[in-house]
Amino acid sequence: MIIQPERHPGGERDRDTEQRILDAARRVFVRRGTAGARMQEIATEAGVNQALLHYYFRSKDRLAAMVFREAAARLLPAIAEILGSDAPLPHKVEQFVHLYIDGVRQNPFIPGYLVSELHQQPERLTALIDAAGPGARLAADAVRQRLAAQLRDAAAAGSIAPISAEQFFVNMVALCVMPFLARPLLDALLGMDAESFDRFLDERRVELPGFILRGLGL
Repeated sequence: MIIQPERHPGGERDRDTEQRILDAARRVFVRRGTAGARMQEIATEAGVNQALLHYYFRSKDRLAAMVFREAAARLLPAIAEILGSDAPLPHKVEQFVHLYIDGVRQNPFIPGYLVSELHQQPERLTALIDAAGPGARLAADAVRQRLAAQLRDAAAAGSIAPISAEQFFVNMVALCVMPFLARPLLDALLGMDAESFDRFLDERRVELPGFILRGLGL
C-alpha cells in the first residue's frame, strides 16, 4: 500500500508519517549501510511513494543525518549521565560498555556513517553538534572535567595508572566500536555470520569492562 502525502490542517507535515519514514530508513541503513541504501527501498519499507519521501527529507544524506540525530539524542545524554556521575570507575566502565555496545547494536550503520562523514564532509559533524544547542558543549565540558578529576584522584591514591580523561574516553570508545567498524573483516577472517556476531557482542559486553579495568591497574 502506498500512502499519499499527509498533512495537518494548515499544511503541516504529518509527524506519524515522518516517524514511519525515519524508522524505515533506520532498518534499511542497518541492512545496507548508508552507502548501499536507496531512497526507493526506504520508501517501500515505509509504505510511501518516493515523492513523499523527498518532500519530507529531500535527500538520502539529510535522512541519514536525521536518523543519526535521533539515535544520538538517545545515546549521548545517557553516556554523559554515566561518565559525569559520582559512581566509582568500575561501575562507570561497565555501564558505558553495556550502553555503547547495546546502543550501536541497534544502529550498527552509525559508526560507518560517522567515519564517512569525517572523510567526506567533516563540517557536517560540527553542524550536528551545533544543532544540539550551546548547552551541549558546556555539558560535555562539565562531564570531561568531572571525569578528569576522578581519574586524577584515583591516580594520586595509587588506585590506577595516570591517564587523561581524553585518553580514557577514546580508549573505551575505540574498544567498543571496533567490532562494528571491522564487521566485514571479522566476517572474512573469522567466518562470523549474523548469529555468531551477535554472540560475539554478548561475550564482549562481559569481557571488555574487565579488560579496560585491568589496563587501568584495577
